Amino acid sequence: MRVLRRLVSVPVVLGLTVLLWTTLPLWVLVAAAASPFLPGRWRAPRVLWMVVVYLTMEAVLLAILLGLWLASGFGRRLRTSYFEGIHYDLVQGVMAVLFSEARRVLHLEVVSQGSVPDAHPGVPILVCCRHAGPGDSFTLIHTLMAWYSREPRVVLKATLAWDPVIDTLLHRIPARFITPGRGVDLEAEIAALATGLDENDAFVIFPEGGNFTQARRHRAIERLDQLGLHGMARRAEEMVHVLAPRPGGLLAALDAAPEADVVLVAHTGLDHVVTMRELWRAIPIDKQITMKWWQVPRSEIPADREERIDWLYGWWERIDAWVEQHRVVVGGRAAPVPTGGDGTVDDERPEEPRSSGRR
Repeated sequence: MRVLRRLVSVPVVLGLTVLLWTTLPLWVLVAAAASPFLPGRWRAPRVLWMVVVYLTMEAVLLAILLGLWLASGFGRRLRTSYFEGIHYDLVQGVMAVLFSEARRVLHLEVVSQGSVPDAHPGVPILVCCRHAGPGDSFTLIHTLMAWYSREPRVVLKATLAWDPVIDTLLHRIPARFITPGRGVDLEAEIAALATGLDENDAFVIFPEGGNFTQARRHRAIERLDQLGLHGMARRAEEMVHVLAPRPGGLLAALDAAPEADVVLVAHTGLDHVVTMRELWRAIPIDKQITMKWWQVPRSEIPADREERIDWLYGWWERIDAWVEQHRVVVGGRAAPVPTGGDGTVDDERPEEPRSSGRR
């Protein structure tokens, strides 16, 4: 399956890149001519440039990845620490270029608050993040690598493997592509990936299982009620900015990595952007993504399964309250909150945000 997928995806990406560059003057003229008729400031040229950057990086990286495969003895040594380190450097480099261009072209900034992962060096961490807004998983990976020198391990949906660079790179470092609901033992996959973390590793998990939408929020609450978990369903109803967390994956990771601390991550800034149409209308973004980190020592995490689930729900309630306090302002007013509850104010004074940048 992987070989067949790459036989399709690689020629498509390379063909699109060649086509784009050979017809680029035409695309520039079309984008410039369309801009006066589109809302926003030079929206079409901005999007065109980001597409050019992305496809060009894809083509260059495919050539580099082929060279590394040859240099590793036709793939025999790709899983050694030396080549694994090179591939992590490639991931970090790709993220650095994309976020640099996003900052320059789309006016997107990322700032950080709280007890960040470098506050406790030399300890493996399990990173549990809220899932909302476009590209939040890439933002988290970029932040962990560029700011805090962590090597992330992540579980991804199998559809992302249709990007040939993502497919190739993440099959050469610790990662998993999964297709939920197709006979996959997701908890076993998570446990396998979380096993053997070292001092600079970060296992990344999104306990909600998908990006926040109102429809998913209501389905999650209904699912809890159908399972007879009425107390958890009522707690989920009180959380209006996050989905009810699914604890199975985190519990599997905790058991597989008994020496790891847990880092909880909240973020806000683009969570009001749900559809591709909303993303298009938001360009240039002119927004700041604010990330809040809490690091919980392993000694403070309960050992009992039910107590761990209650502990996770408690943290998700705290994340919901933080989002309520910091959520983005849209059109001069706070982004609308769905009916059925409101967030409480975090009981701690927010720390001063730190601007993004390599440490």
